[in-house]
Amino acid sequence: MTTPARLADIAAQAGVSEATVSRVLNGKPGVAATTRQSVLAALDVLGYERPVRLRQRSEGLVGLITPELENPIFPALAQVIGQALTRQGYTPILATQTPGGSTEDELTEMLVDRGVAGIIFVSGLHADTTADTQRYERLRGQGVPFVLVDGYSPKVAAPFISPDDRAAMELAVTHLVALGHTRIGLALGPRRFVPVLRKIEGFVRIVGQRLGLDPVTVERELIQHSLYTLEGGQAAASALLDRGCTAVVCASDMMALGAIRAARGRGLEVPRDISVVGFDDSPLIAFTDPPLTTVRKPVPAMGQAAVRTLLEEIQGNATPTGSSTPAPTYGEFVFMPELVVRGSTASGPGAGGRS
Repeated sequence: MTTPARLADIAAQAGVSEATVSRVLNGKPGVAATTRQSVLAALDVLGYERPVRLRQRSEGLVGLITPELENPIFPALAQVIGQALTRQGYTPILATQTPGGSTEDELTEMLVDRGVAGIIFVSGLHADTTADTQRYERLRGQGVPFVLVDGYSPKVAAPFISPDDRAAMELAVTHLVALGHTRIGLALGPRRFVPVLRKIEGFVRIVGQRLGLDPVTVERELIQHSLYTLEGGQAAASALLDRGCTAVVCASDMMALGAIRAARGRGLEVPRDISVVGFDDSPLIAFTDPPLTTVRKPVPAMGQAAVRTLLEEIQGNATPTGSSTPAPTYGEFVFMPELVVRGSTASGPGAGGRS
């Protein structure tokens, strides 16, 4: 087989340069959608077999990549997305990262090689402000539609689906202030993640408004970073208790359960001595002891929106128009959470509780 001649034939048929043909065949970015379609059409007309990653994605498979499944919010979101895809005639493929196992990039490559029609990323590297976003540009260059859930980067031209993390903090803190708490801590994950930064922003603002504390004091004394695990919540809450907090807002329900464990380890009772608020409203969290007050992430609405948006992307790719610049229409769809008050919060010292 003489590759140069093949490139020349394809280029002549498509009316583009051989360099452009090479970029399309190798899945490189920087080629307009209409040009890419012309090259693929030329391959078909000349009888050349498309490379696996460029074959028509009509199998009806959609990839869903999650960071892990130990946190119950991820299986819950996966279930919503899977059901919505199935109703639309697609088959979901759940790909989960595990410690020491496959990375997001490896899972993405596996899904692309299987010819998925599109991919939904949940809490992926797009949420990490230190990660290289070029991986998503490369994926777009391969002609694979995708949607990103829980995390936002202005560097990535794609649809984003997120909860309003700032509003979540306002709901939680307003509730605790109304109960008389004046020393409220925030336990959350590593600072490099977008949802963490947004929660901090919302927390600092609302604590400043409601309690008159300056941002420097709030960040130094009332915010503790840890891991999104039960053990992480326990460690963060322990540090906040040492600083005199009578209430702790946690960035996940798992962390909140860890905070309750930290309190009990000190002989404190929840909510008599310390109030705890979670985040997510994970399945079964209403049946903990005590039932957990939490900020409910709008999982059904977010999951359905992710599927609906991805299918619009898939259909847009399947029927290209004269316009090859959809990027300006991309943005972030933000969903409002709600506070669910249960048994883990009660009156603080400002309302006659312990001093």
